[in-house]
Amino acid sequence: MKLFDNVGEFFKYNLVVRILSFLCISFVFFLLGKHYSDGYEQLLFFTSKQNPKVLSVSLSPNLNQTYNIQFLINNKTETEPFPDQTLAPSLTISSSSPPPPSVPSPPPEIQRFGVVNENGTMAEDFEIGEMDPDNVVNWRNVSDSEVEGSGGGGGSSSFRVRVKKFTLCDESKREYIPCLDNVEAIQKLKSTEHGEKFERHCPENGKGLDCLVPPPKGYRTPIPWPRSRDEVWYNNVPHPRLVEDKGGQNWISIDKDKFKFPGGGTQFIHGADQYLDQISQLVPEITFGRHIRVALDVGCGVASFGAYLLSRDVLTLSIAPKDVHENQIQFALERGVPAMVAAFATRRLLYPSQAFDLIHCSRCRINWTRDDGILLLEVNRMLRAGGYFVWAAQPVYKHEEQLEEQWEEMFNLTTRLCWNLVKKGGYLAIWQKPLNNGCYVSREEGTKPPLCDLEDDPDSVWYVDLKACITRIPENGYGANVSTWPARLHNPPDRLQSTQMDFYISRNELFKAESKYWSEIIMSYVRAFHWGKMRLRNVLDMRAGFGGFAAALIEHKLDCWVLNVVPTSGPNTLPVIYDRGLIGVMHDWCEPFNTYPRTYDLLHASGLFSVEQKRCNISSIMLEMDRILRPGGRVYIRDSLSVMDELLEITKAMGWHAVLRDTSEGPHASYRILQCDKRLLES
Repeated sequence: MKLFDNVGEFFKYNLVVRILSFLCISFVFFLLGKHYSDGYEQLLFFTSKQNPKVLSVSLSPNLNQTYNIQFLINNKTETEPFPDQTLAPSLTISSSSPPPPSVPSPPPEIQRFGVVNENGTMAEDFEIGEMDPDNVVNWRNVSDSEVEGSGGGGGSSSFRVRVKKFTLCDESKREYIPCLDNVEAIQKLKSTEHGEKFERHCPENGKGLDCLVPPPKGYRTPIPWPRSRDEVWYNNVPHPRLVEDKGGQNWISIDKDKFKFPGGGTQFIHGADQYLDQISQLVPEITFGRHIRVALDVGCGVASFGAYLLSRDVLTLSIAPKDVHENQIQFALERGVPAMVAAFATRRLLYPSQAFDLIHCSRCRINWTRDDGILLLEVNRMLRAGGYFVWAAQPVYKHEEQLEEQWEEMFNLTTRLCWNLVKKGGYLAIWQKPLNNGCYVSREEGTKPPLCDLEDDPDSVWYVDLKACITRIPENGYGANVSTWPARLHNPPDRLQSTQMDFYISRNELFKAESKYWSEIIMSYVRAFHWGKMRLRNVLDMRAGFGGFAAALIEHKLDCWVLNVVPTSGPNTLPVIYDRGLIGVMHDWCEPFNTYPRTYDLLHASGLFSVEQKRCNISSIMLEMDRILRPGGRVYIRDSLSVMDELLEITKAMGWHAVLRDTSEGPHASYRILQCDKRLLES
């Protein structure tokens, strides 16, 4: 008998075999899957006894648990058992048939972006990535298009931010500094004998700047550095009073449409270079550009002292009050020299303790011995242990009775401060601050001024009154043990360890990681945005951290200087900035900044607005940025998407040209770069 009568029966029999084989294989895989999933159950499927057609799903016992995925993938050690949990209440889903089984996909390869290791500590081997100008995405060109509605600019907001167009201020505000020109507040002062009127008195809420400060008529793009050291356009700072008052002292002169700066000063009419040589000859240990890197020039005039020190690798912060010669600092900044409006009066200056390697006063018109020497004690606070105070004044070299009495008072005060008179010669007297507290504690009991209390924080400076006491030098030598320049730019300083910050990882690692991060960012800016060809001289970093942005500009040889601002809303990293050979200031961005309009060529703000929006009005900060930014200047804001819509609308209201770009991390990063230009308007 034949097994198959015909071919049709053969194929029918073969189909049955295939179906039975498939069912057997499925049952085997079901048993295997159940066996291997017993210790790692994610979802449990079962039918209800009451209704066999209802499929119930119970949530995983691992719900809301967090695991180190990188650790699991690397499989370095045995996986710990999951915590024992009671199963969550089941969710009932009606279904006539079970869903098809899903095949789990292999876990994706984990890639690390940013600067944090898988164990949560800061890495030094991260990659920033290059910013290719051909691949940079322009999200929005505000000058050409409106801000679109929901989530414009890649943001997550669901509403449109509207900002009314800002108008030009009255011409009387061309040189307006809100916190120093507050006439109403100054008139209410109970006393002005100690210079209170030259300190900060900011407008009340609702009375701040709400318009755009106009430039002078005939304003031109500033002359680039280094020519600007010697000449600037007259129309940019049209104030001839200094020429009238100081013309015979070789400070400044007028030549057609320019101011000229011969390099002289009241005490060095033959030029700053000769004067600097004289200082070095008197005290050979003063090695400009090595041990002396950061200096403070008090009562600076037009800042020729600091201007000529720049060629010797010394970064000098020049300060003067807005007094009868109120445009001294404006001339200094127009020249491209680091400068700020500041006064020795009743409050601490906004710089940390042990900030300056050398402090200079040449005929600065300050009575250092008044009120038990409280002003010289402020110099002592800011002067680095082992640093030098250089005084060029008539009491040093003139032998008149009154002047000799002033010298005697000054000598006695500096002796009680334990300063060592290193040299007195010519017009100069040079003292050195001690390296430790040994001399202070060995003085006779009751000697004034006393040491400050142990609880006193010498780095607390925001609206802190002057104190008639001697700031203690740290017993561990912090602040004095800085490297010589240029090594100190990259060496983590000792005071990094005493910085109060909300983390527990190595501060040295964080310092190095920040430096590497900004170095690669600036490299990409040079390549993509052609920073090497920009007219870049005066730069303000509005949230400086450890000064990594400024250090990167030096590393990539961009010929500019940076004032590093440490906001009061964050950790005080200002001592670290000075220890690495940079300059900076403490500031609260909810208030206006102490500088003239049209000060900076570049404003840089990284992560500033997403922090300060909880405390300040963003429009007020942006208007302040417009006030201090030169026409033709640029702004780079690197911040989260949450603030970009509002920032874009404000830039449009101020008349800036703004472009929103991706970072090098790509379009899915949580932050963007807002690149802005302030146009030079014809006047």
